[in-house]
Amino acid sequence: MQNIPEVKLGLIAVSRDCFPIALSTQRRKNIAAACEDLDLYECPATVENEADAMKALEDVKSHGCNALAVFLGNFGPETPETLIAKGFDGPVMYVAAAEGDGDLVNGRGDAYCGMLNCSYNLGLRHLRAYIPSYPVGTAEDCARMIREFIPIARAVIGVKNLKIITFGPRPQDFFACNAPIRGLYELGVEIEENSELDLLVSYKAHAGDARIPAVCADMAAEMGEGRYYPDLLERMAQFELTLMDWAEAHRGARKYVAFADKCWPAFPKEFGFEPCYVNSRLASRGIPVACEVDVYGALSEYIGVCVSQDAVTLLDINNSVPAALYEKEIKGEFDYALTDTFMGFHCGNTPSCKMCEQRAVKYQLIQNRLLESGGEPDFTRGTLEGDIAPGEITFYRLQCDSEGVLRSYIAQGEVLPVPTGSFGGIGIFAIPEMGRFYRHVLLEKRYPHHGAVAFGHYGKTLFEVFKLLGVKDIAYNRPKALPYPTENPWG
Repeated sequence: MQNIPEVKLGLIAVSRDCFPIALSTQRRKNIAAACEDLDLYECPATVENEADAMKALEDVKSHGCNALAVFLGNFGPETPETLIAKGFDGPVMYVAAAEGDGDLVNGRGDAYCGMLNCSYNLGLRHLRAYIPSYPVGTAEDCARMIREFIPIARAVIGVKNLKIITFGPRPQDFFACNAPIRGLYELGVEIEENSELDLLVSYKAHAGDARIPAVCADMAAEMGEGRYYPDLLERMAQFELTLMDWAEAHRGARKYVAFADKCWPAFPKEFGFEPCYVNSRLASRGIPVACEVDVYGALSEYIGVCVSQDAVTLLDINNSVPAALYEKEIKGEFDYALTDTFMGFHCGNTPSCKMCEQRAVKYQLIQNRLLESGGEPDFTRGTLEGDIAPGEITFYRLQCDSEGVLRSYIAQGEVLPVPTGSFGGIGIFAIPEMGRFYRHVLLEKRYPHHGAVAFGHYGKTLFEVFKLLGVKDIAYNRPKALPYPTENPWG
């Protein structure tokens, strides 16, 4: 996971000058002690005025901090404490001290009140900061909130330092993958757009690369004998090295990269294979490669990598589960209605570590029909196929719509331990109230068919990431008791 940031968190305490400064200082030390297992730098200066704020900023920057926790140990000075956020180039959170570690005369801090002024002043300055759902607590409570902030900070830092590299244009009739770049720039993401021909030229230049045998051996070891095409390994290894070298040569001023690549219809015939398995290998290392030049799919995947520190995938919200399969394998075994289920599918880009043991490198059935007339597969080989492993998932997406507005959705659920009986990288997904979510979010708000998948429940963190990135519309799968605005109340 060298493609995501490491969060170095700074802790700064603030104090209003008419309250005891020792109250903030000691409470800050208590938080630092509760965070001793974290990479946290405790700024020794307690901020009372604007000059203090500037000194504290210089101090945390000199110690390599890329995220901050500003702690109101008492009421706090609203101007200096918000100037910290203004002067810091990175995500900032605010937490406040609860009472209980002193008397309520000389030992009362009133930080509960001070957080109101802090929030108000942040708004006046048009500053975005992370404030937890209940930001007032003991040292242990604040330490817990800081831990929850770290993956949020990691995602925000990652996005601000990300370049998405594309090889396109998108396939014909895939307007769903159209990507207005205005939203990327608003988020601070850079984009480099190349042609598929640029990629082919670079690929050919890697023929005979001395590193190819080692990559072939690694692929064979990953899949296991009988689960790959031996004659295809050299081509796929050459392509993997092409992408990795392009990332290094083209990241420019950015620290992190993601790809959004065209993969059909010309790709397999000209390159001699399908790119899916190679894409899955990069995704397993925290470098998403979104199919079909899906730029916002790549962005969504990258955010999931930062949040989960794990591999992610990109899938079509693909097909309904047949009623007969539901009746036989799901009904009575799992607490889901038929409309709560669907199949998530892509040709073969899901990392092998997220698939069932029977996964194997196979061929793209749909393109074999189209490009090889359904005959013995040759250049349509190279997909990673099998059922996706059961477990908790979060289905989500950040998208820029046709009006240039950023919007997102998040839905938690699971992959069921039920064989799909189908082809590709595929799984049976179950999300509570998926049918209503499908109609009143995915269709109503015109989302494309691709969704990013994180393997675990990360909805709480993703929600805060999207808020901190300035996304106003964050949809989710509402329970029955909470109708959607477009939902007919009479059913």
